[in-house]
Amino acid sequence: MDPSTGARVAAFFDLDKTVIAKSSLLAFSRPFFQGGLINRRAVLKSAYAQFVFMQSGADADQIERMRQHITALCAGWDVGQVRAIVEETLHDIVDPLVYKEATQLIADHRAAGHDVVVVSASGQEIVAPIADMLGATQSLATRMVVADGRYTGEVDFYCYAENKAVAIKQLAAANGYDLADCHAYSDSATDEPMLAVVGHPTAVNPDRALRKAAAQQGWPVLTFSDPVSLRARIPTPSGTAVAVTAVSLGAVAAAGVAWYGIRRRRRA
Repeated sequence: MDPSTGARVAAFFDLDKTVIAKSSLLAFSRPFFQGGLINRRAVLKSAYAQFVFMQSGADADQIERMRQHITALCAGWDVGQVRAIVEETLHDIVDPLVYKEATQLIADHRAAGHDVVVVSASGQEIVAPIADMLGATQSLATRMVVADGRYTGEVDFYCYAENKAVAIKQLAAANGYDLADCHAYSDSATDEPMLAVVGHPTAVNPDRALRKAAAQQGWPVLTFSDPVSLRARIPTPSGTAVAVTAVSLGAVAAAGVAWYGIRRRRRA
């Protein structure tokens, strides 16, 4: 809450490459393989896509193609099995990937009385447990259509780009947030709509396009570079509420899409 206005304040965090060092979705490729959800070829594609994602990210067209690939791939998956796999492997997979700087920033916001919301294009079955692990108040994520306990392969809500800003506005209206007082953190230019909707946007580990936009808009830029296990470090609030912000694209499948872009160029 902002003591000067009495309004509730939230800090919106993108997930991939903002809070954690890799793609949250692709990080679970191995346990999904072990659970029989994907084959070995898909694991190899995910590993390569993760590498490309870390090196250069992916553009909007690549991300859209990857979204289509992922939704088709998960058609027929048992939702309960996905949740069980994520719950069983969450700490082993995600815990070592969390940026120390992000955990401190989250702790500072919580100490200031702010709600913390993780916003990601990855599926809610992955994002919600990660948000809980981070101590976030809640999460906004992509929702798949489910019928008879299984994914149909259709998307109910794609939490990406402009849709992130839409979801944030809806949450602000429901929870009484004054967006002018809110913060947002993200690494990708596709999250510019999210960053622009709050009063305190911040670029974190920005890609080239977002770095340029941040310079033009006068947005602060932060660099997070130290992944550390949450088990080994419980952040202590610094006592200074952070006044910078930025929301993220949480590039759900940003990583894997790059693989398809490279393959397409090779065929051309």
